[in-house]
Amino acid sequence: MFSAKKNLRQFLVSQKKPVKIQPLTPDASVREYFRIRWNDSTAIACVYPEPFLPKEQTYLDITNLFLLGSLPVSKIYDFSGTLGVIVQEDFGDTILRDVLEKADYKEKNELLNEAIKLIARIQAATEKAFEINSIASRLRFDEEKLAWELNFFKVHFFETFKKQPLSENDNHTLTTEFTELARELERHATVLCHRDFHAANLMIDRENRLRIVDQQDARIGAASYDLVSLLLDRVLETPDENWLEEKIRFFLAERDKLDLEKIPFEDFLNQFQLQTIQRCLKAIGTFSFQSIVRGKIYFIPFIVPMFRIVLDAAENSGRFPNLQRIIKKQI
Repeated sequence: MFSAKKNLRQFLVSQKKPVKIQPLTPDASVREYFRIRWNDSTAIACVYPEPFLPKEQTYLDITNLFLLGSLPVSKIYDFSGTLGVIVQEDFGDTILRDVLEKADYKEKNELLNEAIKLIARIQAATEKAFEINSIASRLRFDEEKLAWELNFFKVHFFETFKKQPLSENDNHTLTTEFTELARELERHATVLCHRDFHAANLMIDRENRLRIVDQQDARIGAASYDLVSLLLDRVLETPDENWLEEKIRFFLAERDKLDLEKIPFEDFLNQFQLQTIQRCLKAIGTFSFQSIVRGKIYFIPFIVPMFRIVLDAAENSGRFPNLQRIIKKQI
């Protein structure tokens, strides 16, 4: 029977390192994390439930890509594919989400702007991803992937969470609109995305620098993807439209500073609204699944607020009437 601690102990003994292990709490992950002693300091050990081949391991590959792109991710100290262990730099315990909850408006605004700058820097590493043939360059938010995520929402919100499957007609009309949405978003999939760029996956290290974690799922997607995730993931109130516009303009200005492809504001706003619908519905599906299947009920309070965000985006775009009708029944 698999034991993460047992595998980690075996690894540490083989490396002649102290077997001093402090369990850490993951979020929505099948991986287990531990703080360990490493040389004259500490490190974080991530233990996977199965062995891996280093050349095919996404965390190793994409961490290398991000480091080559001068992005602030953890350095890899050592690993064992056989035991499923990766040892990496320890950034401490300060998660950006926790800091934002206590911050005043000025500090929150500054921290979010720093995070937005990182999104632009990730997109600036797109060319490097293709140059080194990173796994991230071979994965894309294409129609198939986007549609799969939207179907995941349908199944796990209506069937798993609500225990109320859609009628045949509603399922058909929603699928038609989701196909339209996925096809349009696929055309925007041109830049490197973290894919889960929210405040729980950003940390502030001991030198007060913003750091990126959980980057192993990076892939090619829309320029708006990570910005939607950062600004709209796990919120309890719909953000003010003027505030959102300010952040969008700030992001586009940061892209311009890095000489990335110019995107007119109105074009980006349209893309942002479409990505909001897709990304937030995908998140609702995840929250539904995690709360019922894995017992993580702390996700439940975010479901209705995120439905409101989706509804606002659909109404502002003047599209997807069946989705609008179905959401209104839920809120």
